[in-house]
Amino acid sequence: MKPEEFDRALEKGMIAPLYLLCGDEPCLVERAVKKLLDRTVDPGFRDFNLNLFYGNECKGEEIFSAAQTLPMFADRRVVLVKKGGELPAAAQEILLPYLQDASPSTCLILQADKVDGRKKFFAEFKKRGEFVEFKKPYENQLGPYVRDEVRAAGKKIDSQAAELLAYLVGNNLQELVSQIEKLCLFCGKKEQIGVEDVKAIVSDTKVESVFEFTDALGSRDTARALRLLTTLLDDGEAPLRILGGVARHYRQLWQVRELLDRKMPNSEIGKAAGINPYFLNKVLQQARNYRVGELLKIFEGMLELDLAFKSGGLEDALFERFVLEACRTKR
Repeated sequence: MKPEEFDRALEKGMIAPLYLLCGDEPCLVERAVKKLLDRTVDPGFRDFNLNLFYGNECKGEEIFSAAQTLPMFADRRVVLVKKGGELPAAAQEILLPYLQDASPSTCLILQADKVDGRKKFFAEFKKRGEFVEFKKPYENQLGPYVRDEVRAAGKKIDSQAAELLAYLVGNNLQELVSQIEKLCLFCGKKEQIGVEDVKAIVSDTKVESVFEFTDALGSRDTARALRLLTTLLDDGEAPLRILGGVARHYRQLWQVRELLDRKMPNSEIGKAAGINPYFLNKVLQQARNYRVGELLKIFEGMLELDLAFKSGGLEDALFERFVLEACRTKR
């Protein structure tokens, strides 16, 4: 079951007895669990009809017993198992028969970051119940996500403002939701959120600094890039997080560089690369600063940098050397 199918089923009041909700985007998984709880158990009776367990701490017998208990003053009992992917093998063995004959008056929810689908218990859960996986959204899905979040908060946001916020924050949805909440508070009674509002909110954050750093790299502005890198590292920004932003920016430049080499019109490049018109001119200008061969060397340098960070290399010195090589004047 896809996330959108899950939402539609809940809207129609279609509740299954078994749910396995997992994925690499905790924010979306948590939200799905909340939606399911809101639809299945009355807040006033949750003390009677909601059992919460943690897969890495409980035994199978506890979950089995709770799932077989009839609800009180309600039509349904909910048994929520967080960290469900960490259920011990013994607990999985105990719960396996329940999956094959689940109680129609109980909604058993397993919440997990990931599960081992090769194990019989999880394979059976997927077969008998509803398996919903929530993945991190692609970059071109972030703008619509921002607009939906802002709309849910009772406001509207310009398309360019939504794209700018998504570009600055990236696909860390927890951070993105936090920035949207601050943005809505900042705008007060103002209904329409614009680009200047976004700039006012994020201008003092580390996210903005990473954005400025990647912009300096793309412009081959060595002095500015080194200055910004020093500021980021002194402020405690994680080198791997900075490198993630750099990789994202250079992937975009490479894609645009190849489209330019194919003689694609500028007006079509934005659509093909999924770049909002607000950023297109700057990206085009920076892409012209590089040849494909140079971009390949930069990606090789990023790979070396990533491996060095993970092996305990001198982060500041290594990152500075990368900046110097990336910004080196074309021959």
